[in-house]
Amino acid sequence: MLSQIASRLRRNHGLEHATIHVLSAKYKNFSAQGNSDHNGFNLNVFGDLDEAAVAAAVREAYARLRGGERQLAIHPNCGTALLTTATLTTLAGQAALAVEQRRAGKDQPAFVALVNALPGAIAAVLLALIVSRPLGLYLQARYTTSGDLGNLEVISVRRVSPSLVTRFFHLLLTGGSRSLPPTAYRIETRG
Repeated sequence: MLSQIASRLRRNHGLEHATIHVLSAKYKNFSAQGNSDHNGFNLNVFGDLDEAAVAAAVREAYARLRGGERQLAIHPNCGTALLTTATLTTLAGQAALAVEQRRAGKDQPAFVALVNALPGAIAAVLLALIVSRPLGLYLQARYTTSGDLGNLEVISVRRVSPSLVTRFFHLLLTGGSRSLPPTAYRIETRG
């Protein structure tokens, strides 16, 4: 049962990404953010896209994934890739500071250790940024998304009220721009 839920979540996540890819190719003045679960996904659109455009994009994404374009399930701005980057860069910076603190010993004030660690931390974080991009995409492809829809079917695409999460991402992604209004959609699936 748990593996079936995980499989549906990965397929919905892949369809979510494919939908965002399709929308991005057709429309320029918008931003989107989504989140998936085992029953479908929520798509938050910031811009002037109506329900018909979103439904058409979901249909096209579905057809293209079915047609073998599985790479559409991977998106560079996925939370998996962002979390990988955040984790590796944080660990790299902390490691650089820990190395400097150990090297300096107890006689050096913490602030001096922090300043002395800065060049090493910058180098370590830069390396982590370089490594995290392909690693995040790999983890996404291997564990959090799937471009193989299997028996997944789209049941409905409907507009829903923007949630607190939608409004938060509107602020983050558009600076609260009134020219890119937030609109939320729920895409239900089964299979």
